[in-house]
Amino acid sequence: MRLKKGPPDFVIFAITLALLGIGLIMVFSASAVKANIEFNDSYHFFKRQLLWSLIGITTMIVVMKINYQRLKDFALPLSIFALVCLIMVLTPLGVGEKGATRSLGVGFLSFIPSELAKLAMIMFLAKTMEIKLPDIQSFQRGVLPYLLVMALVCSLIMGQPDLGTAFGIAGTICFMLLVAGAKWSHLLALGGMGIAAVAAAIKFEPFRFQRLLAFLDPWQYSTGKGYQTIQSLYALGSGGLFGMGLGRSRQKFFYLPEQHTDFILAILGEELGFLGILLVLILFVLFARRGFKIAMNAPDTFGSLLAAGVTIMIVFQAAINIGVVCGALPVTGITLPLISYGGSSLLFTMAGIGLLLNVSRYSR
Repeated sequence: MRLKKGPPDFVIFAITLALLGIGLIMVFSASAVKANIEFNDSYHFFKRQLLWSLIGITTMIVVMKINYQRLKDFALPLSIFALVCLIMVLTPLGVGEKGATRSLGVGFLSFIPSELAKLAMIMFLAKTMEIKLPDIQSFQRGVLPYLLVMALVCSLIMGQPDLGTAFGIAGTICFMLLVAGAKWSHLLALGGMGIAAVAAAIKFEPFRFQRLLAFLDPWQYSTGKGYQTIQSLYALGSGGLFGMGLGRSRQKFFYLPEQHTDFILAILGEELGFLGILLVLILFVLFARRGFKIAMNAPDTFGSLLAAGVTIMIVFQAAINIGVVCGALPVTGITLPLISYGGSSLLFTMAGIGLLLNVSRYSR
């Protein structure tokens, strides 16, 4: 099918740059103290994030310019490569850090295969669902194959262990099945099986069970698993409506762990207040609204599923992170897209947005 090409969606592009800009400012503010003590350079994390941002923008523009229909041919090879990388992480080639093994590579050249797997799965699902669309309402022919794919990918990621990312990928797959036309009854059954799997993962893994107990009553575990949640709430409470001022956070002085990654929103709330967090929330809501509009106006099923998958992946991850920072969800280790520090997450998120902008160029 030959499609008429137009300009990319300006709103998505502007929101992406706005969130990226906020992220760069907050990464510097949240990490300056840590960087100065550990590397004798207050700009250490900021410079790395700036470099990854430039690489990410370049990747986004390149992906945006390729006709997304040509990317169908890369869906299967990319998915196989992602699976191989996920398996390699569980071997001695995997790089361990803070009790988890999630990376491959060395130093600046390392990357997190689960971030690649998110994007690869969306492309693979969009391609195959377009073909299997007539069978999607059949559990055996339509839903079951994707259940097996989801089980394979999520089990490899949970082995790292990384329950949060596995949950995010499972949620994205279920949403894409819903968009493709799967029956609610099948998805509810799938959701019940997923909840049972998560419950089992929590029950038989002591540190996850301790996190759940700390989530239910963080003050009882204030010196252990509940410490991070309590410090995050202190940061948000200290910020009030207008915040303490940019760069004036107290929690970043080694009170709040992961202050420039998983819990960067808490530092943002402390320094810029409720209004700063509200701005971030509005930007993600606008991103979701515009992304789903692109999906609805896509010229074909593949483009629609691709746009919907990328949108829900980013928005769902943001929702989980915001819930964790506010104490509404247990600590998961999921970062805030485009804002938290992290090269792999930023690179593949920007590549996904490139796909979304790509579809928008051909939307009706």
